[in-house]
Parts: sequence; C-alpha cells; structure tokens
Amino acid sequence: MIGCLNGTILEKQPPDLLIEVAGVGYEVQLPLTSFYALPEVGKTTIIYTHFVVREDAQLLYGFSNQTERSLFRQLIKANGVGPKLALTILSGMTAQQFVRCVQFDDISTLVKLPGVGKKTAERLVIEMRDRLKDWGVSATTAVSDKLILQDDEAFFAPPASAEQDAISALVGLGYSRLQAAKAVKQQLTPGISSEQLIKAALKSMI
Repeated sequence: MIGCLNGTILEKQPPDLLIEVAGVGYEVQLPLTSFYALPEVGKTTIIYTHFVVREDAQLLYGFSNQTERSLFRQLIKANGVGPKLALTILSGMTAQQFVRCVQFDDISTLVKLPGVGKKTAERLVIEMRDRLKDWGVSATTAVSDKLILQDDEAFFAPPASAEQDAISALVGLGYSRLQAAKAVKQQLTPGISSEQLIKAALKSMI
C-alpha cells in the first residue's frame, strides 16, 4: 500500500499530477480541492494517496490532507460510487461541504454535481449519514460559506492552451464536452490561467 508520496512536482494538468519520488515518477489523480493546494512545478510536496488495483490498471488517487482521503474512502464504499465519481464529488466541494450536505439532507446541492442524479444523492445521504455523524459540522455553516472556488488569487499569464486545458479537466470530471466548452467560453478573459479558468467554469455550473 502506498500511503503518501513526498517528492518534486514535475507536471500539473488538472486533475493529473506527475510527482518524482527517489527518481521514480508517479502519476496521481487529485480532486480539484487538493489540486489547487499544490505548489508550483519544481517544488516539493506531500500527497496522501489511495491505491486502487483493477484487472486492467493500477491507479493512484492523491489528496492534500488525510481528511479528504478519509472521505474519499468512505465515498467509494457507497453503492454506485466508484473512485471517478468520488473524485468528481470532492472536486465540486470540500469535505466539510459534503458532510454538511449529508447531515442536513441537502439533496439540491448534491444533484448539481456531474454524475450525481437525485437517486444517487438520496442514497448518498442515507448511506453516509451514520458514517459521518462524528465529523462535526455546524448547522449554521452553509455550503456557500466555504466555497472552494474563490476568485481572490492573482492572475497569471495564461498558457496558450488554457481554454483546452480547462475543457479537458472538466470533461475528466464528468461533464460533457459541450457543457465544459460552453462554461469555459463564458468565463474566458484575458490573462486568466488554466486553473483560474477551471475554477470559474466549475463554479458557474454548481
């Protein structure tokens, strides 16, 4: 079991990360909540991981903290929720926001996430309620109070492929290419980076 990786970031393309540890490059997929917490390429970081072995692949999922990893592990135990959907859920909201949705039966927020229909949202609330009862979210904490998609970061010169990078990242999270392209074009402004563009587009769809 690979529990964490401590190494140098070689490449960042949300939601994918390439990190070098002791001369070995590991490909890791992260939810956007964790991806935006990463330092710049060339910097070192610690990623907490969950290793999935399938017949056709071996996959590493990474998280900036153990709380997100713990919630990911609880999510994939739920009926009909695999690693891809769990990653999508944690890309649209923080762990605390998800816990709040479950504890206060906030179905309407959950169904805004790609791949989460009404039946899936209802099942998640029922199955996860007991598992998350000790996570401690205040009843006065609204999801909007802690939105992960903030716009207070400085803008950087965008790469030439910022628009396509953003579209690809949203498609990877479960949105259709048409939905992704429309949302990205609506948020496209001069000087916006691919990460800023992804945040803005995702925020407009949730």
